[in-house]
Amino acid sequence: MSRSWAELDISNLRHNVNVLQGLLPSSCVLMPAVKANAYGHGAVEISRELNACGVRAFCVAAVLEGVELRKNGIKGEILVLGYTHPEDFYMLEKYRLTQTVVDYSHAVTLNSYGKKIMVHVAIDTGMRRLGERSENIDKIVDIFKCKNLIINGIFTHCNVMDSRKSSDIDFTNDQVHKFYDVLGQLKLRGFKLPKVHMQSSYGVFNYPHLSCDYVRVGIALFGMLSTRKDTESYNTGLRPVLSVKTRISAVKTVSRDEPVGYGLAFMAECDMKIAVLAIGYADGIPRGLSCGVGYVLINGQKAPVVGRICMDQMMVDITGNKGVKQGDIAVVIGESEGAIITACEVAEQVGTISNEILSRLGKRLERHLINAELQHASVI
Repeated sequence: MSRSWAELDISNLRHNVNVLQGLLPSSCVLMPAVKANAYGHGAVEISRELNACGVRAFCVAAVLEGVELRKNGIKGEILVLGYTHPEDFYMLEKYRLTQTVVDYSHAVTLNSYGKKIMVHVAIDTGMRRLGERSENIDKIVDIFKCKNLIINGIFTHCNVMDSRKSSDIDFTNDQVHKFYDVLGQLKLRGFKLPKVHMQSSYGVFNYPHLSCDYVRVGIALFGMLSTRKDTESYNTGLRPVLSVKTRISAVKTVSRDEPVGYGLAFMAECDMKIAVLAIGYADGIPRGLSCGVGYVLINGQKAPVVGRICMDQMMVDITGNKGVKQGDIAVVIGESEGAIITACEVAEQVGTISNEILSRLGKRLERHLINAELQHASVI
């Protein structure tokens, strides 16, 4: 058994797939975002299970993420959402990956490669990130004329689909109209429209009616939204897929006025007992949880962080938590004897969103597949 690990509840993943797909029209299917190692869950492990659920379209951020999936037998379309440099175009062909056309100049470069490349065309409707601006319809048409580009999709990305503020809804509706106008212009000029997508996780809940072929679902697939408030207020019925656990390396007694950890940042105000955990910021635990900001669960009880979180270890206060010993398990994210700490709660403690907390989880955390319904586990 490893020092620290993440458990992936496959029954919850399947449940989430069914919930999300059930909110969409039958003609619209999931295109899960498994970038950033599937938001820290393990891209290969998650994608294999999604394949088993019938999912046949994925999106990643970088070409090497797509290559990793192909080398591990993942089937279906794999869309690279980010920029790919010409030196890496050969990988798109070799591993049957679909590349995003990030603007007109990128289209020209892709086309000049001289071999057929599968692409989706990104349209910038207001994000001002990637994509050819929606106003530049002539350039978009020229992209569609590139003879070496096999255009299988067209999409946009919306800035504030997660917001229910009236001004943000107006902004999103304007983006939608701009995108549909591009589609209409392409049809008028004789082009057959490829697959269309614009919704992300929040789009499933706030804009399920949009006429699309794919939904690029991300954080929702893993059982939550970006904040605790959203996760609770949307009442989605989604279930968290991931738990993070670690071993207690040592149990120590600390006397009053003794320091704990780097920088003398913590001085014991009384005699206390601490546990040293085999996990740290190199595993993705935010250093901002140091000195009592965060806590873990041991035997169902909260154990506040003591001192500064180290690269590979952290210390927690177990004063009053009787029977804790070396080798016991501490829960960083998940459930312990009925007590629960979520990724959203950890994110709230350090002023960020659950997406960041999960996607920064390190690869040296082994991913253990479990099925809570069958009560068995396998190590990947």
